Amino acid sequence: MSTEAQRAKANAFRAMHDRSRLLILPNAWDAMSARLIEDAGARAIATTSAGLAFSLGYPDGEYAPRDEVVHAIARIARVIDLPLSADIESGFGADAREVGETVRAIIEAGAVGINLEDSTGDPAKPLYDLDTAVARVRAAREAGEAAGVPLVINARTDVLIVTKGDREELLQEAFRRENALRSAGADCLFPLGLNGNEEIARAAKSIDGPVNLIFRPGIPTTAEIARLGIARLSMGTSIALAAMTVTRRIAQEVLTSGTYSVLGEGVSYPEANRLMASCN
Repeated sequence: MSTEAQRAKANAFRAMHDRSRLLILPNAWDAMSARLIEDAGARAIATTSAGLAFSLGYPDGEYAPRDEVVHAIARIARVIDLPLSADIESGFGADAREVGETVRAIIEAGAVGINLEDSTGDPAKPLYDLDTAVARVRAAREAGEAAGVPLVINARTDVLIVTKGDREELLQEAFRRENALRSAGADCLFPLGLNGNEEIARAAKSIDGPVNLIFRPGIPTTAEIARLGIARLSMGTSIALAAMTVTRRIAQEVLTSGTYSVLGEGVSYPEANRLMASCN
């Protein structure tokens, strides 16, 4: 992909965050899942770090080697025409320089957006301090500018899921962090762990930029999410886990009862083959 084409995709992807229409991002984990999502009519695709790690043979949490993740992103980017955002977890690096290196590799792989977390993976100190988190977002922004691609950065804070304390204080800290990350160059803000309509609406009003929400059981409908002011809705591991669930059910059925009835209708071999043949 030429830099010009990648730049155009990045600009188109950024424009999807203008809140005029809820951006729904189904998350892919390999080339075929991405093609199926594209064929279903998505406007853009994001990867799921967990689903991708599972497909490579590793647990989630940056256990998959960075090079393998980058190669997997490249395989997805090769088969789709849509803008692709890569979940790079905490950037596969302890400092801003390493985050920049990861971002450069991801851009070379064909992505035009990233999801970057402020989690450290260390239970004793689960979050990067705010100055470090800000520096990491700036490093990602600078890597995009150096590559000539206006990278779309979705900055995630895990305050609400990895720290304990008064809920109101945690919410205020999450909003404070997101606004600082926005000032550092983030395009979209992702306070993971919001509960209920009131918190969702408060986040949309308190955070100075487009807000990402993860779709999970129990949250409002997409129409209600849009009404509450959310700009972007991602699905995390939901689709990957559903695919795993079907796989296990089929295996259990055929191994126990000797029958195969889980799927009445599904993707056919000719359809799957057509999806891949059309991108080669």
